Amino acid sequence: MIRVLLAEDQQLVRGALRALLDLEEDLEVVAEVGRGDLVLDAAREHAPDVAVMDIEMPGCDGIEAARSLAAELPQVKAVILTTFGRPGFLRRAMEVGAQGFLVKDSPVAELAAAIRSVVAGERVIDRDLAAAALALGSSPLSAREADVLRAAADGATVADIAGRLFLSEGTVRNYLSNAIGKTGARTRVEAARVAADKGWL
Repeated sequence: MIRVLLAEDQQLVRGALRALLDLEEDLEVVAEVGRGDLVLDAAREHAPDVAVMDIEMPGCDGIEAARSLAAELPQVKAVILTTFGRPGFLRRAMEVGAQGFLVKDSPVAELAAAIRSVVAGERVIDRDLAAAALALGSSPLSAREADVLRAAADGATVADIAGRLFLSEGTVRNYLSNAIGKTGARTRVEAARVAADKGWL
C-alpha cells in the first residue's frame, strides 16, 4: 500500500482528491494539511511515501515544502499539483527535488499513475510544461534581483525595500533597474508581475 499525504489549502479540492485517490486499491491517504508549513510535521508523524502538494498555499508554498522534505525526509517523494502551468514553477520544483509536477486538470488516473511512478524512483512531469520550460530557459534574474523584486511586488518604496533587505537605496535601485531590463517591463511592479508569471520568483 502506498501512503499519501495531501497538502491543499482548498478543503473542497482536498476532499475530492482524497475521495478519488482512496478509490485506488493500492493508495491510502494517511494525512491531509491545508498549509505548506504543516507538511514537514505531518510527514514526520504519518510517514507517507508520497506528498501530493499544491503550489499556492498559506504558510509556505508547495515548492518550499518540497525543499524541506528533500532536505529532512528524502524518502518522502514530492509531487507538485498546480493550477498555474508556468514553466518557471516546474524548473524551481525540479531544482528543489520534487519528483513529479502535474497540472490540476490532469485526470485522476494520471495522478495515481504518477504517484506509483515516483515511488518506483521515476520522475513524472507534465509533457507540455516540460517543453515550455525547455523553450523558456532558466531565470535571468540573480538571487538578489529576485529578492528585491519580491519586496517590490506590493508597491513598496525603494526606502522600504532597502530597510527590509538591509541594503542601501542605491543598491536597491541598481537591482531594480537590472530586473526591469531583464524582464522587459516598464516599472518595478510590472517587472515583479512578469517574473512571478514566469515562475522566477
